[in-house]
Amino acid sequence: MIYSHEVENMCPVAQGVNHGCAPIPEEAKWVKAKDVKDISGLTHGIGWCAPQQGACKLTLNVKEGIIQEALVETIGCSGMTHSAAMASEILPGRTVMEALNTDLVCDAINTAMRELFLQIVYGRTQSAFSEDGLPIGAGLEDLGKGLRSQVGTMYGTLAKGPRYLEMAEGYVNAIALDAENMIIGYKFVNLGRMTDFIKKGMEPNEAYKEACGQYGRVTPEDGMVKLIDPRTDKEIEA
Repeated sequence: MIYSHEVENMCPVAQGVNHGCAPIPEEAKWVKAKDVKDISGLTHGIGWCAPQQGACKLTLNVKEGIIQEALVETIGCSGMTHSAAMASEILPGRTVMEALNTDLVCDAINTAMRELFLQIVYGRTQSAFSEDGLPIGAGLEDLGKGLRSQVGTMYGTLAKGPRYLEMAEGYVNAIALDAENMIIGYKFVNLGRMTDFIKKGMEPNEAYKEACGQYGRVTPEDGMVKLIDPRTDKEIEA
């Protein structure tokens, strides 16, 4: 270690106050984190790319400094999906410090990793007060039974109003309008369930019907005047 001439000529003064770092909450314990291996917790974070055309939600489950589980969800950019595929291979097994300084291919995923790192090392994880933290696999709970991201896709114009395209329940195939052309409900098909039915041998048309659902007032008895396809604007028979 090299000292400057000025420091070399300073007289030594004892450090009277040296109580160490403040403890942070980790999995229902108060930990004075000094090394990477002192870090544990599960948390989520959001990242975005420089042109802000896409975003990433990243979930990490860290045990003793090592990333044991990673969930990478992206939206808004087709290339991000391939970057997410690579990131899901890169992240598990790395320390949080390694992951912070590893190219995760996509700017949005790198930014999400930065935001998660800050949460983790400052003791702001989702499992900060959960005894023993959360088990490996907890990240999948965000996806539900169909293991699909919770996605909402809506579009609207001043001239023609809103269009519901996708809800958490699934792909919206019809929106219900009342006499004043206000949206009062929608019909949807859960693509994950439909695919599962087809994989089990069900005929596609039957699987489609089985995976369909509705929300709100979608019948004439409830005030629905017409159903329209939100993508083609064609009216659909009730």
